[in-house]
Amino acid sequence: MKLLNCPGCLKPYQEGYCNACRKLLFDGKKVPPILPFTRPDFNRVKNNPSSRISISGAQIKHSLKLTGKTLELTDVGGEYILKPIPNDTFENLAEIPINEHVTMQAARQVFGMNVAANALVYFPDGDPAYLTRRFDRGQDGTKFQQEDFAQLSSRSEESHGEAYKYSGSYEEIAELMKRFVGPYAIEVERFFAHLLFNCLILNGDAHLKNFSLYKNPADGIYRLTPAYDILNTRFHLPNEASDTALDLFKDDFETESYKANAFYAKDDFFLFGERIGMKPVRINKLLDKFVNGFAGLESLIQRSAFKESSKSLYLDSVRDRSKRLKITHKTTAMPPTR
Repeated sequence: MKLLNCPGCLKPYQEGYCNACRKLLFDGKKVPPILPFTRPDFNRVKNNPSSRISISGAQIKHSLKLTGKTLELTDVGGEYILKPIPNDTFENLAEIPINEHVTMQAARQVFGMNVAANALVYFPDGDPAYLTRRFDRGQDGTKFQQEDFAQLSSRSEESHGEAYKYSGSYEEIAELMKRFVGPYAIEVERFFAHLLFNCLILNGDAHLKNFSLYKNPADGIYRLTPAYDILNTRFHLPNEASDTALDLFKDDFETESYKANAFYAKDDFFLFGERIGMKPVRINKLLDKFVNGFAGLESLIQRSAFKESSKSLYLDSVRDRSKRLKITHKTTAMPPTR
C-alpha cells in the first residue's frame, strides 16, 4: 500500500515515517509502517491470556518490541502498545485507530500538549492499528513508578463498584496532585489544558485511570505522565450520555452557567481554574488557545487517513463544541480549593 503522508506526524509527501518520527518512535531506525504479521496471526496471539496487557479500556491491546527494524509481538519486555480495530458494534468502527492517532497528534502539534509518542501502523491487508511507545520504561528497560488516579484516590471495583473509575471529579484529581506533585503550579496547568482538550475534542471517557503520575528517576519528583488514550468518543458513540467522564467540580457543585446551559462552558472552566489555584491570566490564555486552535486541527484532519465523510463529521462536532468554550454566564464566586 502507498501512503501519501507520514503515518506518524502526518507530514505530507513522505515515504513511510519521516526522520523526526523515526527518532521519536524508533530511535532513528527505519521501521516500515506495514506490520510483519497478519491480522489472523494477531488474533491467534490475542487469544492467549498471557499476552494481554492489563490496561483498562474496551480495546484489545498488545505488547510489541523492536528487534532490529522489525516490530514483533512479545509477552515480556514490551516497548510499544498496539491497538487494532476492536471487535465491537461502535459506529465508524474501522476508524477508531485513525481517530485516536489524529486526536493525539492534534494534542501535540496544535495545542502543545505532552503526549505519548504515537503513529499508525498497518496490517498487510491494509487495516490500520494505533501504535504508541511506552513512556513508563527507561532506555535500560527499567519500569518507572506510576500510579493512576483511581489508585491514588483508593478507588477500586471492590471499594466503589464496577464503575469505580467514573466516580469522583476532576477537582479531586487536582487536590491529589497538590498532595503528591512537587511542581504543582506547572503540572496543574498541564492538567487544565488536558481537560480543555477533552472538552473541545469530545472525549467522554477521560476517567480516573486515564490520568496518571509517574516518579522521575532523575530527581525523584512526581509529575503527570504524558497524555494517553484520547479520542473523539462521540464520533463512535453519538448517543453518549455524558460530555465528560467525571464531574468538573467536587461535592455536586454547579455554576449558574451550568444550571442554565446543562453543559460546561467558559465560565465553568474559568471558575474551575481559580478553584485549583491558577492565576486568571493563565486561565484566559489557555482558554483562548483552545478556542482559537481550530484551523490547525482542521489541517491535520484533512491530511489524516479518515475517509472524507468522517473528516467532515469530526470537524463539525469539534466546531460545535468550540462554541461552548466562548459562552459566558454570570457565576457565583467560590473560594479556591484548600
